[in-house]
Amino acid sequence: MWLIVSCGEVTLSEREYKIINLIGRGIKDLDKVASELGLDKSALMRDLAGLESRGLVKVTRKDVKYLEVTEEGRRYITLGLPEERVLKILLECSRAREGIEVSELPKLCRERGIEVSSEEVKIGIQYLVRAGVCSIERGIIKIASDEESVKRFLESCSRLRAALKLAEEQGLKSKVVEVFGEDLIATLKRRKLVREKVRTYFTLELTERCREYLNKGLLKVKPLVTRLTPELITSGKWREVEFKKIDFSIPVPVVHPGRKHPYMEFLDYVRELLISMGFEEMKGPHVELEFWNFDILFQAQDHPAREVHDTYFLKYPREGIVRDEELMKRVAAVHENGWVTGSRGWGYRWDPRRALRLVLRTQTTAVSMRTLYERGEGEYRCFALDRVFRPETLDPKHSMEFYQLEGIIVGRKISFKHLLGFFVEFCRKLGLGRPKFKPAYFPFTEPSVEGFIHHPKLGWIEVLPGGMFRPEVLLPLGIKNCRVAAWGIGIDRIAMTVLGIDDIRDLFSKDLTFLRRKPLPLIPSLLR
Repeated sequence: MWLIVSCGEVTLSEREYKIINLIGRGIKDLDKVASELGLDKSALMRDLAGLESRGLVKVTRKDVKYLEVTEEGRRYITLGLPEERVLKILLECSRAREGIEVSELPKLCRERGIEVSSEEVKIGIQYLVRAGVCSIERGIIKIASDEESVKRFLESCSRLRAALKLAEEQGLKSKVVEVFGEDLIATLKRRKLVREKVRTYFTLELTERCREYLNKGLLKVKPLVTRLTPELITSGKWREVEFKKIDFSIPVPVVHPGRKHPYMEFLDYVRELLISMGFEEMKGPHVELEFWNFDILFQAQDHPAREVHDTYFLKYPREGIVRDEELMKRVAAVHENGWVTGSRGWGYRWDPRRALRLVLRTQTTAVSMRTLYERGEGEYRCFALDRVFRPETLDPKHSMEFYQLEGIIVGRKISFKHLLGFFVEFCRKLGLGRPKFKPAYFPFTEPSVEGFIHHPKLGWIEVLPGGMFRPEVLLPLGIKNCRVAAWGIGIDRIAMTVLGIDDIRDLFSKDLTFLRRKPLPLIPSLLR
């Protein structure tokens, strides 16, 4: 601690002196002190820190948890929860027990003057089905509970709304918990109807030393200056002011400029790299038909990869459409007997309804199929860098949602050697060293290959699967005179190697400390 003492006097700035006087008059709450001075309390924190370090003021800090109702929560206080409003519509409708089209609900709301958005209809249905009050099948919703169960459900909704209202009126978490319990607060937080925040209260009081200085009249006001200006020097006023001492031992705050996520920066670089190698980027939908994701790739309909443990299926809607019936017929013939490809096919009755089922795409090869169908024969190179979805168990090497780098090289003289050459050059440009290759099998390519790169901690990992598309894939698309080299690179695993990460989950981390400390690697091809 230190004091500015001159001839037995303690020198204070004008604002510090006013703070001490207000505390001496019994105003001990920081908010009230700030209000008296006409300032925001954050503007007084530096003055208080100075007074506290000099032993003149004692600052007591108390953290109090409170609940802040979100905009969505305030809407529900006024209008009711979505599930209450949707249930009200169903109870007023005579057809609710037999079933109503979900698409009819917004219209029924408008007719009955009930304010509910399309999104709130979905939310309401979700909670009604989860509670067993309603059931839904093929877009038809109906009440599935007896009157007593419905009554209990409405009571629980009313209790939830009452908790929201109390949170808005009282604010203090302890008060709401006292009335409604922790479980209900957890429900409100999970539904993002309230946010838990911490408000810090500061209580101020004068120390014995400060009171002694006050009684003896030793506290004097003198202007405190933090910057020496030419005017102060030339006017001689520097003799009348007190210069604030600077503590050079205190570390300065770290300023973090904005930046992209390291993984997103890496993916952008990969896009630039491929474009520099003559590739064009292609795009495709995340929700895909089994036809484009599997069937057109000569992947049999009873293949294990097409089962629920390897693919996400849409529950509603279940099916899409393919407008080119001739293409469907050609693919059917390839599967059943090989058509004109020289293959025997798979020897089973191909089911067109199975091909029209909707899935979350398991591979970006579906994008390549759409591109080949649209562009046909020619000389071109394309890539897709986007997400795919598989029901994997999350671990350091696998994720349910990940990026895949898909690519095709189309031309009359393209061979398997061109594919291997691309892999080697791609790895070289990323500084991954020379990859290792081994033969592989995929239903849609022959010959096929798997390429491996070396990760410093995980060892050799497979990231470069590829091959030459078979006639069973190309001929139905009308490609007769060109060859197509294709690959589906596991770009997440390559990113782990380049970024020095040994857990795939870190690629999608939201930890700011991790993101700030992870630099973009020096990729060899960037240095040239």
